[in-house]
Amino acid sequence: MNKAYVYILESLKNGRYYIGATNNLEKRIQQHNNGQTKGNKYLAPFKLVYKEEFNGPAEARKREYYIKRQKSRKFIENLISMGL
Repeated sequence: MNKAYVYILESLKNGRYYIGATNNLEKRIQQHNNGQTKGNKYLAPFKLVYKEEFNGPAEARKREYYIKRQKSRKFIENLISMGL
């Protein structure tokens, strides 16, 4: 099975959250922190505050979209409080 992850990063610059999905979590976090992501490079540096593991990218994307659709900082902070 091809592992995939949903992750939440917190900007150390302004406290905003970024939600994403990837099959290589370490590489993706490094890309965010190196300014290699077009949409949010101005928010770097980031720290990983939450992750979930899935059996494939389709499952991970579905969960990513679900979290994003909540449009709620409180929802995200509740996920984070449940821990990595």
